[in-house]
Amino acid sequence: MNNHFLVRQQLLKQRMAEQNLTALLVLGHENIRYLSGFSGNAAYAIVTQASCILITDYRYFERAQSECQGFEVISRDRDSESLGCCINRFLPANSHLGFDAAFINVALWQQIASDLSGHTLMPIQGVIERQRMIKNDWEVAQIKAAAAIADEALAHTIPYFKVGVSERDLALELEFRMQKLGSEGMSFATILMFAERTSLPHGSPSDRTLKEGDFITLDFGAVVNGYRSDMTRSYVLGKASSKQVQIYNAVATAQQAAINLIKPGVDCIDLQNASQQVLDGSGFGKWAGQGLGHGLGLFLHEQPFINSNVKHVLEVGNVITIEPGIYISEYGGVRLEEDILITNTGYEILTHAPKPFELEL
Repeated sequence: MNNHFLVRQQLLKQRMAEQNLTALLVLGHENIRYLSGFSGNAAYAIVTQASCILITDYRYFERAQSECQGFEVISRDRDSESLGCCINRFLPANSHLGFDAAFINVALWQQIASDLSGHTLMPIQGVIERQRMIKNDWEVAQIKAAAAIADEALAHTIPYFKVGVSERDLALELEFRMQKLGSEGMSFATILMFAERTSLPHGSPSDRTLKEGDFITLDFGAVVNGYRSDMTRSYVLGKASSKQVQIYNAVATAQQAAINLIKPGVDCIDLQNASQQVLDGSGFGKWAGQGLGHGLGLFLHEQPFINSNVKHVLEVGNVITIEPGIYISEYGGVRLEEDILITNTGYEILTHAPKPFELEL
């Protein structure tokens, strides 16, 4: 067995004992992958102090057997056994059963719960997600590999940023390059926009074509073994105006102000405040996006979240993004984003694509 899966399972069992849980029903696919190594879906996991069970069906049974570490794999006949009855087979009598409440809809849970009436059912959130905040060396290596794919794909795509190309065509080119380099699909739907559309923090590529002097924003990522990268770059095609330069410099300075503070023991709110202070001082603060960044791993957005409302003291092994932005409606915007590992001595930036603001025509 890969040791890191065993460590994760044992740590989860300790946390279950602390919360007086006899068993935990894991429903989120990323959480299941984190605990077992299974990369498919249509699966449910049951963790007790004595066992780890993964329930799937004939479509994924062989794959699950080859991928799972430390889990017994069960193939449920969906025509003859309900999911609730199958789960019940592996629970100790009168269990205090926690369930991954964020990853199930009401209709399915009502069906399951009716078959589990002999147990005490308790919704829980964040138990596995908090455990996932600390990445081990193997996890960091996967995120680094995903970031490297994104860096190289962007380098291949930059020459295509020319007058007349569409947002959609550039996004497709970038995605093709990432998959050609080994990415398992996209970390998320690629964000790529020109001109005034760059004021949309999460806009979708359109048929809009690129013109000289346009803002360009692209936010994208690759996936390696389920682990994601997330990078944003902003440019102008040709010579930037003085206002465009002012906006870009404000965002770049705000990003660096936050990065300069990063080290174990620093509260994420301090990063948020340092960045916001720069943006406010630039005169563009009222157009700043809310929130400075987020954790990154099997989820695109996972704990810790970096904003003015969430306190989290950075720990060695956290992987976060720092991504300040300014978004001026009907004019345009700039966002810059890096993926950053918290280390014993401070931090390591994992995204390495250059950040020239002006692109040659």
